[in-house]
Amino acid sequence: MRGPSFLPGLFFLLSLSEVIIHKTKASCTCPQHAYCVNGTQCTCDHGYVSRSGKEFFTFPLNTCEDIDECKPPINIYCGINAVCQNVNGGFHCLCNPGYKLLSGDTQFQNSNENTCQKTTSSTTTEGMKNVSRSPAPEPSQLQSVVETFKSFLTNYTTLPGMGEKGEVASWATTVLQDVESEALQIALKFPEQKIQKIHNSIMAIETRVVTDNCSEEQIFSLNTHMNSVDIHCDDIVQENIQGPSAIAFISYSSLGNITNETFFEEANEKEQVYLNSQVVSAAIRSPRNTSLSKSVILSFQQMKMKTSSEKAICVYWKSTGEHSQWSRDGCFLIQANESHTICNCTHLSSFAVLMALTEQVLCAIIAGALHYLYLASFTWMLLEGLHLFLTARNLTVVNYSSVNKFMKKLMFPVGYGVPAIIVAISAASRPHLYGTSNRCWLNLDKGFIWSFLGPVCAIICVNLVIFLLILWILKKKLSSLNSEVSTIQNIRVLTFKATAQLFILGCTWCLGILQVGPAAHIMAYLFIIINSLQGFFIFLVYCLLSQQVRKWFGEIITPKSESGTYTLSTRFGTDSKPSQVF
Repeated sequence: MRGPSFLPGLFFLLSLSEVIIHKTKASCTCPQHAYCVNGTQCTCDHGYVSRSGKEFFTFPLNTCEDIDECKPPINIYCGINAVCQNVNGGFHCLCNPGYKLLSGDTQFQNSNENTCQKTTSSTTTEGMKNVSRSPAPEPSQLQSVVETFKSFLTNYTTLPGMGEKGEVASWATTVLQDVESEALQIALKFPEQKIQKIHNSIMAIETRVVTDNCSEEQIFSLNTHMNSVDIHCDDIVQENIQGPSAIAFISYSSLGNITNETFFEEANEKEQVYLNSQVVSAAIRSPRNTSLSKSVILSFQQMKMKTSSEKAICVYWKSTGEHSQWSRDGCFLIQANESHTICNCTHLSSFAVLMALTEQVLCAIIAGALHYLYLASFTWMLLEGLHLFLTARNLTVVNYSSVNKFMKKLMFPVGYGVPAIIVAISAASRPHLYGTSNRCWLNLDKGFIWSFLGPVCAIICVNLVIFLLILWILKKKLSSLNSEVSTIQNIRVLTFKATAQLFILGCTWCLGILQVGPAAHIMAYLFIIINSLQGFFIFLVYCLLSQQVRKWFGEIITPKSESGTYTLSTRFGTDSKPSQVF
């Protein structure tokens, strides 16, 4: 049993290395978001806590993680019509969508500074009208559009799910329409500037003016924030409109935090959907959502790398009266790889890409198989413990043969049947919880993991009781024996087997619980190595160290005596010669 004895030595080496580092270094090297104290220890910056939970540490693999002040146990309260927003190393308070501070600031620190008051969308519209009436030259006007909406988006786009859903949707629709309208007006106000571009961390706008007739199959391509749109010239230049035509393409870096996946009502209840792109808008002088003669091609850069178990959904912002939501009508997926998604849409509007976790059939099968095999191994561990208990009890019970026959008939149906019943019930009730996006194992949602942990915990508790009973029976039997050497030896062997079974089949699984903290990877490797050797340990204890097996193996390899080839006839006297048997 080198596995369990190896653990104390391993922890000793880890501790020893930490002491050596502490003693030999004149100055300490601390991780990110931490600083050195007295040249020997590290401590995390304000707003961060060490992964080990210690205020001072020297372990080189320790890290400092951000404290979320907006969640329990701290749970900062910002006052009415406001919400706490966590940031790295701290927090700040923001007004809910539709509210703003009297001072005009975008954030504050505590409820005493809360002056959030309700605003209306007319404020946004009026601000944009003031920009459009300004006599400033073209670059400043487009910059003013971006800066004006930057102040609004800073307040609202960092608050996902806050406020009434209908109010948030209405506000978002107003923002999208006003930005499109003002960008097109500025573009047409300066038609000599055919291409105008402006961008910052919040928004990016590109406009293009078309004054000439379209050539055959002419396509314009506009790019903002690594997103692009390809549109046919015939859809920009409209016959019923005199003068130049224009198209505007806008990308919003953080608007998706408000208009997130919660506005996608077409999602299945079992699907895990999230927004995985910036929100973009493409607009011409026609009303929004007007059908085009030829489809537009939209290319999105994904914010998170797409996995093989996810599917991309192309959607647009559909506004009907006071109700707005993401819809896939008229938008189709062309191609999606790990970093980009290409969509085809039959109208212009605001667009985005949603990601949905698809059912992994193979992964679910693997998770179900692992669920069954693990439960079967623990069930057989229970049966083996019960068998050892009955064997020990046989030492004091006269009539044991009937119980032994019953156990032999019961072991296979129980060992393989009970796990099959548990897995069948689990798969029938919640099949979608087999397999996750990261691993082929049971999903932690809705306590589904207890379909495995529940039986395992029960088996471990029962086996512990059985183990104590076996030790009690063997101790009682040993005390009643005087000189029965062979019986005492058998009892000692049985005790050794019971103890070995406890460590081989039970204690090694405790390494799975120790997979936390800096030594998590070490515990994971030990767990895999030691548990993969369980078959060898069982062979060692129950075969190589078994007296019956050694005796049987010795009879096989020992050659038979040649004296058996001759027999003596009882019909002759003592002087008779033996007859040879052929």
